[in-house]
Amino acid sequence: MIQNVLKTPFKYPKPPHSVRSLSLFLPHYFFKEDMEGSSKPVQEITEGQAKVQTSGSVFYNPVQEFNRDLSLSVISTYAKNLLKNNEDFESAGTPYANGITILEALSATGLRSIRYAKEIPGVKHIVANDISAKAVEDIRNNIALNNVQNVVRANLGDANMLMYQHKKDHQFDVVDLDPYGCPSIFLDSAVQSVKNGGLLLVTATDMAVLAGNCPETCYSKYGAISLRMKCCHEMALRILLQCIEAHANRYGRYIEPVLSLSADFYIRVFVRVYSGAQKCKFTISKLSHVYHCTGCDSFVLQPLGITKQNEKNNQLVKFCLPAGPPVGSKCEHCGGSYHIGGPIWSAPLHQPEFVKEVLNSVSPALNTFKRIQGVLSMILEELSDVPLYYTLERLAGTIRVETPSMMAVRSALVNAGYRVSQTHTHKTSIKTDAPPKVVWDIMRCWEKLHPASKKRLQDNKVAATILDQSPDRQHTFDINPNAYSAAKEMGLLRFQANPLPFWGPGSRAQAMLGQNTMLKSHKNQGKRKRPDEEPQEETKHD
Repeated sequence: MIQNVLKTPFKYPKPPHSVRSLSLFLPHYFFKEDMEGSSKPVQEITEGQAKVQTSGSVFYNPVQEFNRDLSLSVISTYAKNLLKNNEDFESAGTPYANGITILEALSATGLRSIRYAKEIPGVKHIVANDISAKAVEDIRNNIALNNVQNVVRANLGDANMLMYQHKKDHQFDVVDLDPYGCPSIFLDSAVQSVKNGGLLLVTATDMAVLAGNCPETCYSKYGAISLRMKCCHEMALRILLQCIEAHANRYGRYIEPVLSLSADFYIRVFVRVYSGAQKCKFTISKLSHVYHCTGCDSFVLQPLGITKQNEKNNQLVKFCLPAGPPVGSKCEHCGGSYHIGGPIWSAPLHQPEFVKEVLNSVSPALNTFKRIQGVLSMILEELSDVPLYYTLERLAGTIRVETPSMMAVRSALVNAGYRVSQTHTHKTSIKTDAPPKVVWDIMRCWEKLHPASKKRLQDNKVAATILDQSPDRQHTFDINPNAYSAAKEMGLLRFQANPLPFWGPGSRAQAMLGQNTMLKSHKNQGKRKRPDEEPQEETKHD
């Protein structure tokens, strides 16, 4: 009976008078053929050197072209370094017997795998896997369309099961995970299926969870508490890295991030995975809890563990637990209370030498070349040993003063003898090794030059507490040449505006929902009603 109903447009019941409920009765129609994908118009997509076709029920997001271009550049650099001692390997598109093996665990259209095959030299073979039969059908057609049958093989199966099958034999040099939402369910199998020294690429798009909106969900998925901080995007990167490290440590493995970035609506990390139970002991010195003041947004990190040189033998390392907590019950700057988040990855996010190699070798023919060039240049300027950052508008807004220029604050920090940089994750970021006391002293000196109005400070306990304290020294805002950003001086595209209208992670592919799955708007119809409304008579589908 239900199949007969699905052949005709679904008739919604008469909408109630409530304007709030009107959105439930917008003219959405769905057909059985739409769910199966057979009636969808064929869409042809050209990106890089690949051309693919999809029925539309298989997921494709054009905004992710930057992600694919950057991934291609990183894997190319990795392959070049891995094979540099071998004889010259074949050009891209030709299988190389001694080349690298790549797994794209969640392939969808197969576009990414086909681009890897046609644009990365030194590839032995690529497995493009998907759990959807419709997606795998598209992948096979696209492999034939691009004539890369000798390099790319389509596989229908569960990504985790496939990776578990390769955890001992025939491990992959590169494993690429780009799921819809949270990647944590794939990490256990992924860290086992990559070779010793192999490259693991992981994307996460559930930024609301990672950025502090749902700390309880973040803990259940990633094993860490997220905080609502201005530096939430960098903290998201560090939460994901500690999660990958935790999965790797269970099998005597550990990670070394070579590149980590936040872009658009997602984060993306590139890590090398190594085996070594002894090196896993150093993990506690790479992780920290974060004490975040809810009043002034100051933060202090507490490492889970520290390492010391053995007094009798300098070649031996002693592992110790740090004393704590590093802060009092109230913030020394504003008197606010603290939230505790983490643990997060507090070791460096990138390997500068590797990033330089990628930057020098990235192809200008890529559509997103200028953006890649700008982002990587910004990453090279970041202080690698300083986790998290402040933002100009938050610093100024806390004490209700005029926002200083980026150069003014950077110069003040450099003039005081500290290092400072921006980060690619935020346009107005201030990343510095100066302690919070110095940062607020600089803002107090700025307030003396640009006084806040008494009206704005009225009944503002946080601002009053900060400004009532005297700075330890008078900081100057004279422009310091060492405070300039080289990427900015070169006019590089460092921060990009929203690439498309209504951009974002998109909707989950219909091919993944199953043929007889109702649309969410249909399934949830009538569940929410005002208490004063009489229940509507439901339309039955027998």
